[in-house]
Amino acid sequence: MSQYYDMGDRTLWNPSNGASRLFMSQVTVYQAEVGLPSGIGPMEADECQIDPIAFAVFVDALLAWHSETRHAVMATLSEGFVATVLALAETADIEVNWQAAERAESHYLKTASDPRAKGWTAALRQKSRELVRHLGP
Repeated sequence: MSQYYDMGDRTLWNPSNGASRLFMSQVTVYQAEVGLPSGIGPMEADECQIDPIAFAVFVDALLAWHSETRHAVMATLSEGFVATVLALAETADIEVNWQAAERAESHYLKTASDPRAKGWTAALRQKSRELVRHLGP
């Protein structure tokens, strides 16, 4: 069995029930973290609708939140979810505001000497692009 994440009449993602259940649980967590609705509607009869406007706002807020997170465990825990949301946004042809994340990275590198911090936005972009091919319906 699987579930459908649709935007209008277009299916963006058709994951297994288990992957969908885990994703939807994380949606709830990160909506609370960023203080915004995700635009991802409830799962009803194995389908949910994604509101493109609310989702675009959520994606940018989530990326900004993630880019400001300097706690190693929080960054690691959130990276997979953020990459998945970014892949979903790319599949939906939603323009993502990477500039804010890149500015945060640049500012952090000027004030810290953590060599692992360099290039995290590029790595996150690559990870989300790799996930795009796994989202196909």
